[in-house]
Amino acid sequence: MKISEKTVVQFHYTLRDEDTGVEIENSRDSEPVAYLHGSDNIISGLEKAMEGHETGDTFTVVVEPQDGYGLRNENNQQRIPVKHLMVKKNARLKPGMVVSVNTDHGPRQVVVIKAGKFNVDVDTNHPLAGKRLGFEGEIVDVREATEEEVAHGHAHGVGGHHHE
Repeated sequence: MKISEKTVVQFHYTLRDEDTGVEIENSRDSEPVAYLHGSDNIISGLEKAMEGHETGDTFTVVVEPQDGYGLRNENNQQRIPVKHLMVKKNARLKPGMVVSVNTDHGPRQVVVIKAGKFNVDVDTNHPLAGKRLGFEGEIVDVREATEEEVAHGHAHGVGGHHHE
């Protein structure tokens, strides 16, 4: 079965900063990632690169910033109360740290610019915004999505979303 809209895809990947060659992360030591194709569950450049592939295929793609996490906006800075950050109690915040902040739309990653006792200045661009991303991937499985997955807009089960 080929990857197309309303298919659930499981895949492993290695992600690199294309300009430096530094590995950012990979999924090879854990369960494969699962997503519902055509539902904007992953960055558009990666989703486009996987279209038409099938189980067992490998692929390599360079995703430009506009098809990844977007271009950087240097004005995307904000001062927020430390209490809104999702960090360990008594964690020592330092410039450059990636932390999560609670928002109305769920947790969001931000980068610490300056930390005070009660407030922290953060860069709200995604930490990978503005970066050219190199992916090496392997398609582990492709299957038709269930009606429930299509209705919910995401994959369920291993590597996907779990409802409680």
